[in-house]
Amino acid sequence: MTAEPSDLDSLCGWLDQSPTPYHVVESARAALTEAGFTELNNFSSAPSEAGFICREGMIIAWRQPKRSIARFAIVGAHTDSPNLRIHPSPDIRAGQWQQLGVEIYGGVLLNSWLDRDLGVAGVVITKDGERRMFMSDASIARIPQLAIHLDREVNDKGLSLDRHNHIRPVWATSSGLDFLSWLAHTSRLRADDIAAFDAQLFDMSPASIIGADESLLASGRLDNQLSCWAAIDALMRTQASDHTCQVVALFDHEEVGSSSRHGASGPALERILRVLCAPGTESQWSDIVEQSLLISADNAHAIHPNYSDRHDAQHAPMVNEGPVVKMNVNQRYATTATTAALLGNFASSAGVRLQHFVSRNNIPCGSTIGPLASTRLGIPTVDIGVAQLSMHSAREVCGAHDPSLLRNLLVAHFSHD
Repeated sequence: MTAEPSDLDSLCGWLDQSPTPYHVVESARAALTEAGFTELNNFSSAPSEAGFICREGMIIAWRQPKRSIARFAIVGAHTDSPNLRIHPSPDIRAGQWQQLGVEIYGGVLLNSWLDRDLGVAGVVITKDGERRMFMSDASIARIPQLAIHLDREVNDKGLSLDRHNHIRPVWATSSGLDFLSWLAHTSRLRADDIAAFDAQLFDMSPASIIGADESLLASGRLDNQLSCWAAIDALMRTQASDHTCQVVALFDHEEVGSSSRHGASGPALERILRVLCAPGTESQWSDIVEQSLLISADNAHAIHPNYSDRHDAQHAPMVNEGPVVKMNVNQRYATTATTAALLGNFASSAGVRLQHFVSRNNIPCGSTIGPLASTRLGIPTVDIGVAQLSMHSAREVCGAHDPSLLRNLLVAHFSHD
């Protein structure tokens, strides 16, 4: 088995140019526009045959069927990853050091951010309403770990980090430098022009293929930009069906619960689906939803070779062995026997092997957008994802072959009519 070089080049390029949800949306926008999709500005517009709509860190895209809509084939994923967000008033001086105040976003594996070369990226809003994305092209910050000489027991008792005091990056020693001035220069604006900003740190190391056999992909934000890439690429590769409306919904704020306008609990996807369905009656809407399927794509836990006891022995996914079907009877995942069987049919048609993940009874599992979107829409849903290690680290790793396999499975899902 070999990875497809063009897929890996495409995915690595996506990861490197997408340090924030805003940049993920821009990556998707650029790809869809090049493929001939039309961007709409509001939800009430008459939908084009192939179109998309963007809202900050969220993008929803679709391709309508050649004839009337009988079902939706939806892929949902999320654009955000755990990170460190820059405070609105971030400047801190501690002795000689200039530091930045940050707020922890999501379930960050904090120790993974230590001693890394960090950039800053995000969006600036000007006083006249203009939005400008920015991304530093050089490392400007670092969170230094305390030397072992000053923490002699760290290797035996473990690293203990105060979430507020120990996660402040150093970024300068010059006393006259402030963050807003740096941001204005980076964004080619005057400081007085900036009304607000949303900025976060990111690891500057580019995505790379690693391993003696080149079988692994290492990068920041694999969770869940890998799924975003696979969903958009699958949509662009699929032809229009007779009666299936193909939809990709990439939401923001999954890592903090999805309760926002642009999260999976928000109204955006339902609004778009109803516009695409119009002028169907409520009865027709219900019938269409019942015949539809939402694939919630979010990375899964591969078995860790040093911690194999953290997995159920019968449900321990491996990298490069195909997408993982995630199941939880307590509804942390939305997979049912019916939706798992339907996904199995798609996998067979695509020649893709599936794996299964069930968490140990004494280790709670995480959750996804699947149960939230399924509950809001009443749509049958299956939770899947690529197996990976180091989830929520500043730098994660997955199999180099799995992204193509996930994309091929999503193509089969979109192609079903």
